[in-house]
Amino acid sequence: MDRRIKFRHLDAFSAIARARSFKVAAEQLNLTQPAISKTVKELEEILGVVMMERSRAGVTLTPEGEVFLQFAEQSTAALRHGLRSIRTAGTSAGQLKVGALPSVASSLLPQSALDFAKKNPDTLLEVHEGPHHDLISRLRSGGLDLVVGRLGRPETMAGLVFQQLYTEEVVIVARPDSPALAVRDFEALDAFRVLYPPKDSAIRSLMARLLISKGIPLFQNRIESASPVFGRAVVVEDANTIWFISRGVVATDLAKGRLIRLDIDTTATAGAVGIMSRAEEVPSVAARAFERTLVTICEQNGALVKGASG
Repeated sequence: MDRRIKFRHLDAFSAIARARSFKVAAEQLNLTQPAISKTVKELEEILGVVMMERSRAGVTLTPEGEVFLQFAEQSTAALRHGLRSIRTAGTSAGQLKVGALPSVASSLLPQSALDFAKKNPDTLLEVHEGPHHDLISRLRSGGLDLVVGRLGRPETMAGLVFQQLYTEEVVIVARPDSPALAVRDFEALDAFRVLYPPKDSAIRSLMARLLISKGIPLFQNRIESASPVFGRAVVVEDANTIWFISRGVVATDLAKGRLIRLDIDTTATAGAVGIMSRAEEVPSVAARAFERTLVTICEQNGALVKGASG
């Protein structure tokens, strides 16, 4: 390895790649934009290649940058893991940072977090909710210890391992007085405004395959968002809006009658929900304890897939 490459180079490069913005990355690292730009320029000069390109749309990685990102994040993750292990060695206190995708943040995670906190009072648990791409990037770079949620596309799982807990499908919901509740086929949904998963969400590809299989083009009258808060607010406000969303996000709303599921078959969208962690890294005691808690909660709820507890 070239000894001129420092941790600050890898950290700055990874932060910019995740945020797709020099400004946002600089704020996250408490640096000025000129300082972070200089750091990346130094890295490019050391490597002898251009790693990223700026445009009005943001920052995009070059092919060389895409390759380097995976190894940069693995390196910074390993170093952070080592530092955390040293700081907590010989003490009972610890910290566990868990990323929660929307499908589990309001269903599986609350009970799991409470049980874990009760049994591990000396461990500080941090739960961070966010979109799939963001949480996976933070997991790979060492900013998170675990991510719980839907399994993403294969290309997003490089350097990670996945332990399945259960399967979950995408549902189509509307408020109780919506005329959309009378709809029984996908073709008729074109008459309504659609809240649809964005391109970087875990369920987008599942929905795309389902629509293609039905011969349905992508809805023109749509708003794309992965935000549960936004989606819920829009559907509750407008009777003519329907929402494509993972069932776990709206499980409580469905149980209490605040939202109603449309009678349209979406079983083809069933996908795995589970625990994501970094490959080739020994989990901490806290991480193993949290994984056991998740498995136990799923067993109690009758949702655990066969073999997941092994």
